[in-house]
Amino acid sequence: MKVVTTRAELARARAEVGSLGLVPTMGYLHEGHLSLVRAARGANDAVAVSIFVNPTQFGEGEDFERYPRDPERDLALLAAEGVDLVWTPTVDDVYPPGSATRVSVSGITDVLEGASRPGHFTGVATVVAILLNATRADRAYFGQKDAQQVLVVRRMVEDLAIPTRIVTVPTFREADGLAMSSRNVYLDETQRAGATALVEALRAACREWTAGVRDGDALRAAMTEVLARQPQARPDYVSVADPDSLAELDTVDPTRGALCSLAVRFGTTRLIDNLLLEPEPAPCGNSAGR
Repeated sequence: MKVVTTRAELARARAEVGSLGLVPTMGYLHEGHLSLVRAARGANDAVAVSIFVNPTQFGEGEDFERYPRDPERDLALLAAEGVDLVWTPTVDDVYPPGSATRVSVSGITDVLEGASRPGHFTGVATVVAILLNATRADRAYFGQKDAQQVLVVRRMVEDLAIPTRIVTVPTFREADGLAMSSRNVYLDETQRAGATALVEALRAACREWTAGVRDGDALRAAMTEVLARQPQARPDYVSVADPDSLAELDTVDPTRGALCSLAVRFGTTRLIDNLLLEPEPAPCGNSAGR
């Protein structure tokens, strides 16, 4: 496994391999990240992973300084997975002194995470554009847990004619259904037990959908009711939206389905999760499972 830092080192290493699958990460890796690595391994000559805690996607008062970091453990995990190339740039490698360009995607960034975290998706779109261009990846792999991020990246890649195919991998979950996230480490024992309310709320909406409910407010109410039973849960948003535009839906078109998503705080920790309501409803256990 080759570990590089500078863009020049990256360019030399990239020239030595054929088709490349990239897994962009902020480190502190878990099985969810490794599931992306495995997906990339099956479709490319080589697999690259970037590890970079991107300061431009953190807002004022967010957890940039305390975001968990363990680079030695990360590299050991990636070596065990047979990763070919790891890029661990510094801030100056990604944003050289004097850097003045940012990438802004309009519309789908104005709601949900975008409304709750102003400027977040400008930071995401900018860093992903840099990562894709610097690595010249043929494919890049993202988890469905960050569904809005995937939509933003797809829009950005299409609009800027970046020739990287964006591949979405299903959310990887703990045995009790909690979506894997580097931020789960912040949860104390009681909060961790209560955090399963997110997936339980999504499954409640799925059951209503499967039973024939198409009213957006009723689906949102099913999720809100589950969260209300968890005293530590403080919802930021509960959404039933168009899967492409992310516009909130009064009525869900059964031929299009919807994206159910939520953000919930437990203490100072903010967790997100989502579930696609398929046009032809799938069994809830499969849709909201691993």
